[in-house]
Amino acid sequence: MLELKDITKKFHVFPVVDNVSFNVKPSEILGYLGPNGAGKSTTIKILAGLLEKTGGHIFYQGEDISKDMFTFKRKIGYVPEQSEIYPHLSAYDYLLLVGRLRRIPESLLNKKIELFMELFSLSSDMYTAISSYSKGMVQKVLIAAALLHNPEILLLDEPLSGLDVTTGLILKDLVQKLSKEGKIIIYSSHILEIVEKICTRVIIIHKGCLVADDSVENLRNLMELPSLVDIFNQLVEQENTEDIAQGVIEAMKLGV
Repeated sequence: MLELKDITKKFHVFPVVDNVSFNVKPSEILGYLGPNGAGKSTTIKILAGLLEKTGGHIFYQGEDISKDMFTFKRKIGYVPEQSEIYPHLSAYDYLLLVGRLRRIPESLLNKKIELFMELFSLSSDMYTAISSYSKGMVQKVLIAAALLHNPEILLLDEPLSGLDVTTGLILKDLVQKLSKEGKIIIYSSHILEIVEKICTRVIIIHKGCLVADDSVENLRNLMELPSLVDIFNQLVEQENTEDIAQGVIEAMKLGV
């Protein structure tokens, strides 16, 4: 089990993540939701070891990960929100670099890279510089890099970004199959319809604080609302989108 206790992250004196606590069990797909600036990506970067927390503790299988962060990182697969990748490398070279850092034996690594590239329809481009790739192609490489070492924990931050419909469906099926294999999955996305379909549990964070933690079905029943979109809008006090849309139309027509 992965457990966060009172995790806080401050930039200067301002808390971006404020005493957030939750746990995720094997085979669970946790949807981690919130508006822009709510603290979603910050939480995930702390889990991935890319940001130092200001306060709190993270435990994996009962052990504080700060005692051996290197070992914990080896168990993680991370797909970032931003495409942080070396553009001058080819997909093959990038995955080779990632695999070597993960200490995957060379003969096995080559087979894995070729198989991933074939499954993601990138075989014909695998030796081309990533700088020439579309956003969706880069995203496929990032997903392959996250899965290459068969991680126990998968951190997905807007994983559908740039993907075509078919690859998006493949990823959806893949996440569900990985959960059945006992993986711990945290899935952060703004596409609430997808989260509603694949996540076994949902956490909603707003202004750095946890405001909901339950299954989608229980949240629907508790709040007497028909969908996750309605629940999200009520909990995070979203602006009236219809009024804003109407205001944009009126601004367009000024002087016409």
